[in-house]
Parts: sequence; C-alpha cells; structure tokens
Amino acid sequence: MNAQKLENTYLNNVGDIQFDPKIDDPEFKICNPDTSFQYYNFSKGFQYTGEKYQIQKEWNEKYPAIISKLKETGYITVRFLVNCDGKTGLFRIQEMDKNYIKISFSQDFVNTILKFIKELDGWVINEYNGQKVDYFQYLTFKIENGVVKEILP
Repeated sequence: MNAQKLENTYLNNVGDIQFDPKIDDPEFKICNPDTSFQYYNFSKGFQYTGEKYQIQKEWNEKYPAIISKLKETGYITVRFLVNCDGKTGLFRIQEMDKNYIKISFSQDFVNTILKFIKELDGWVINEYNGQKVDYFQYLTFKIENGVVKEILP
C-alpha cells in the first residue's frame, strides 16, 4: 500500500504518523498500515546496522565541519517510519532549545540533517510473527553553538 492511501480521520495508535501530501513521498510504501511498532519493541534495541556508533561515524565523515551559521544550542529530532524493505519515509521534525522550548534552527541546517537521515541505508528489517513489519524510529541531534555534538538515542 502506498502512503497516500493512509489519510484517516483517526490514527491507529498514539504517535503514528499520518501521510501528508504536502511533504511526504506518495511512492513511499507502507507495508502494514494497521500495525505500528516502535524501534524499541524489538529485542535488538537500536535498529541500525552498526547501531548509534555507525550513524555518528557516518555523520562525522560526511559533515565533519558543518556548523549552523546562527550558532544555536538545542535539539533537532527527526521521527520517521522504516518500512518492511528497510526504506524510510514520513519524516517529521521537531526543534527545541536546551530548555526543550520550541524554536527554529536555520532551515539550511535542518535540511542538511534531514538529507543525512534520508541517505542512511542500514536500517534493520524487522519481523513479527514471521511477517516483515514497519516501525517508527527517531534520531535526535544534540547541538551546541551550532555544532552537532551527539546523535541520540
């Protein structure tokens, strides 16, 4: 089923991401629209090959010197769905300062982070009862004075 067909009035579970035709890729495949999992529902924990270490390593290799021109401090969290093929979509961004109050980072900086996440290709394909399933994942970028200091969780 493609993502565009998921326009429901009510979501199945709290935290589900509903397709938004203004920002989501209509070709992104959602395998099980009636069942949602979170990355922590699986025994392996973090759902990326090489785990958090590998993501941080890839960031440092691709963007070793990227600095937000505005020198902001805070967090950028990107939540998204990993489908049954290990592909990602339905990206949602939340930006906040070090006191967890909503702010806006420079758009170029946010776009660089989103581009990086979209390029990650080591997401684990998970199964439940012998069937490949979709799951929600998030990455939070901890930023100090415009520099990514850590990628969480």
